Amino acid sequence: MSAKPFAAAIYGCEDVRLSKDERTFFSEANPFGFILFDRNLKDRDGIRALTQDLRDCVGWNAPIFIDQEGGRVQRLRAPLATDWAPPLDHVTRLGANAVEAMRLRYQIIAMELMDLGIDANCAPMLDIARPETHPFLQNRCYGSSLDTVVSIGRAVADGLMAGGVFPVIKHIPGHGLAQMDSHLDLPVIDAPADDLKAADFAAFTPFSDLAMGMTAHLVYTALGETEPATTSPSMIRRIRDEIGFTGLLMTDDVSMQALSGTVPERGAASMAAGCDVILHCNGDLAERQALFDRVGPMPAASQARAEAALKTRPIPQDIDIADLKAKLAALEQRSGA
Repeated sequence: MSAKPFAAAIYGCEDVRLSKDERTFFSEANPFGFILFDRNLKDRDGIRALTQDLRDCVGWNAPIFIDQEGGRVQRLRAPLATDWAPPLDHVTRLGANAVEAMRLRYQIIAMELMDLGIDANCAPMLDIARPETHPFLQNRCYGSSLDTVVSIGRAVADGLMAGGVFPVIKHIPGHGLAQMDSHLDLPVIDAPADDLKAADFAAFTPFSDLAMGMTAHLVYTALGETEPATTSPSMIRRIRDEIGFTGLLMTDDVSMQALSGTVPERGAASMAAGCDVILHCNGDLAERQALFDRVGPMPAASQARAEAALKTRPIPQDIDIADLKAKLAALEQRSGA
């Protein structure tokens, strides 16, 4: 673990190798972690070298994150990793075998990530799908009922941890009713408060034992909100007090256009609202530096949550990935998937 406080940020990097300026910045800033995207993922040896280089910059085993849901949101693809159907499609085809099959799927994903030095995955996604859910999200969900989303979400988390990878629950407190893509616009949800609490918010409550979670960039007008959940102090209090998530709370990417203002202003507003870590995904070094200058190191409470999260680092099971793939194939065959 780091000997000095963490910067309140998880940063992306520009390319498949770090520049001299990036190394210097990361060494001085000491971010809580890093996140990788397509631009960083060219070949197996290069990814392993990059993940090691990132950790060498900060001098400790910093978590390295990725979005590897399978399907449309899958940064690593064949031949670097298994190609998967979108989660909702896979769950639907698996039927009664979905829970065990999804646990196997995400254990396989975790083992493929760990082989490359990546140890945190932005999943499970606990948003509940509806007919009106925006296409950017819908088939990334696990189901259209609370019970299905919770049972599959737990299987996803268990599979990732069995493979040695941190799960990150998202998008708290629920993105399933959004009819806009928050990468481009700010979704406004006017569903009644009781409906939100009974379904969307309730999907996250059973996961209060997990170490890390990610906010949603959207507004809930029935709760009297005018700001996105990520930058709303009252919504962050709901996440903590009503939903019961006490772990490390990171923002969704502050480069997304659902948030207003400059990136440093978005980061500052998120921290003021009560988030612990700013997720900054693009490769712009000047923007990273400006964000760090504005936000700085974690406050004491966030530092404590970060240290607590790192102490729960999963230990991978000693199992052959070929055996897992065979078990999954047998379940798929049994299901007609």
